[in-house]
Amino acid sequence: MPEVASRGEAERLLAAGAVRVDGELRPKSHRLEGGERLEVEVAERQHVALEPEQRELRIAYEDEHLLVVDKPAGIVVHPSAGHAGGTLVQALLARGIAGGDAAERPGIVHRLDRDTSGLLVVARSEEAHGKLQDLVRKKLLERGYLALVRGRPRSRSGRIEAPIGRDRHDPFRQSLDTDSPREAITHFELERLLPRHALLSLRLETGRTHQIRVHLAAIDLPVVGDPVYGVPDPELGRQFLHANRLSFPHPFGDERVETESPLPAELQATLARFAS
Repeated sequence: MPEVASRGEAERLLAAGAVRVDGELRPKSHRLEGGERLEVEVAERQHVALEPEQRELRIAYEDEHLLVVDKPAGIVVHPSAGHAGGTLVQALLARGIAGGDAAERPGIVHRLDRDTSGLLVVARSEEAHGKLQDLVRKKLLERGYLALVRGRPRSRSGRIEAPIGRDRHDPFRQSLDTDSPREAITHFELERLLPRHALLSLRLETGRTHQIRVHLAAIDLPVVGDPVYGVPDPELGRQFLHANRLSFPHPFGDERVETESPLPAELQATLARFAS
């Protein structure tokens, strides 16, 4: 029988809704009283032999402790079921990424969806990984995004606070209609109004799976090109969501790391198409 190897893995199982107490999903804060029956769905581990893969990547920042990579759309961050190769991790192995308790994702402290492009910080040691995770917990890793949405916001700026988790009826979707809600907060500002769309600048206060896409759909501003929560756009072929800013205090010094990523060419072309 598979075992839970670490506290980090246990937290991921809780977040994924894979733990039940007496047959029911409970929040992470639930305290056991004794005598309850726990059911844990732990998948058999796929032992992936990680090998470096050659891929041209833009590195926005780099030192001996960490690097910030500009991830292209269409690439998965780390190996998982159905994605044994061609991942960002394998493309970065030659750069000495390291740290964390999961062998298939060395150095990874936060992620981007496959079809979201933009900035991601990766650790190069166990110590750096721990310090970066601490920045995430303290909400000091500031992540900015650009999203093109259908519709117009009711205000020039706003704060969306709505817990999300695995959808009650569809295990492949995240939703506000969930038995395992987790705090989720997204801030937005209007960048540009188009005839029937709007370009929004967003800042995450929390980092839940699919958070921006779920939150924007919930306020009737679905993301262009998002086939799950938003508005499919066959011409674009991906969701219009780009992590354009990433800043944080350096975990080994007094300076601040400030990085930016320009809008990819296909997103610029889509913006021009909807502006006319």
